[in-house]
Amino acid sequence: MEHNQKGEVDSNLLLELKDIVIPTLDKKQIILNQTSFGVEEGSIHAIIGPNGSGKSTLAYTIMGLGNFKPSQGKIIFDGIDITNLDITERANLGITLAWQEPARIEGLSIPKYISLGVEDKKNINKIILEALKIVNLEPEKYMNRYIDESLSGGERKRIELAAAIAMRPKLIMLDEPDSGLDMIVIEDFLNIFNKIKDLNMTILLITHREDIGMVADHGTLIWRGEHLLTDTFPKVMVRYCARAGLKEFCKRTLFDDNGECPALDSDYIDRIFREEGMD
Repeated sequence: MEHNQKGEVDSNLLLELKDIVIPTLDKKQIILNQTSFGVEEGSIHAIIGPNGSGKSTLAYTIMGLGNFKPSQGKIIFDGIDITNLDITERANLGITLAWQEPARIEGLSIPKYISLGVEDKKNINKIILEALKIVNLEPEKYMNRYIDESLSGGERKRIELAAAIAMRPKLIMLDEPDSGLDMIVIEDFLNIFNKIKDLNMTILLITHREDIGMVADHGTLIWRGEHLLTDTFPKVMVRYCARAGLKEFCKRTLFDDNGECPALDSDYIDRIFREEGMD
């Protein structure tokens, strides 16, 4: 089992989890055990792992949703201990979450929905237009439309993402943003993530698809409720693939046609697969 260095003070960390343990509501089981890692400010950080490993639970706990509370450990955001703060207090500090399933507030106009969390009402039209452009929706086609059955699932996801961007949070968590999207649309979303990063927002990307995480600077692997590794994303992806038995997929994704990957040695994949007993 690999871990990044822990216990060191890093002024570049926007978010830090320290020995977080998250139990089930009845406290009888552990969903996520002894998890510690940091997210660098201005980065894209992907949390990957199979379905049911605790990734979304971790995001909900960071956001402070409902009954998602750690029984142990601390959550530090921008130098502040937010472990016991409620969702509103966390949102006011600059944390937001976009869901797997976009909100379905039927009948609300798209501009009104995007504007809901924006404090700067004086420049609201400019902010809405910019947010729509960032998510590649032409403003002239959407400013007079409503959230209703005429919108596709992809459009709804873009509109929710535009609403999150409009708030200009310090940290935006994207929970399975690729869910239900085809590969052509996913490529577009990956470009949008980089646009968000360029706006000095930090992205925490939750996904069970290791290829989606390729847009990330760093990654964290969660496996069956255990934090296995936090490192550069290619190394995290290799460890995930080794656990999942996806060697050829891993090589195709990480290495070019000449068998080169700037982030990894040529024998790195074979070595990690041997460590995991998969070779």
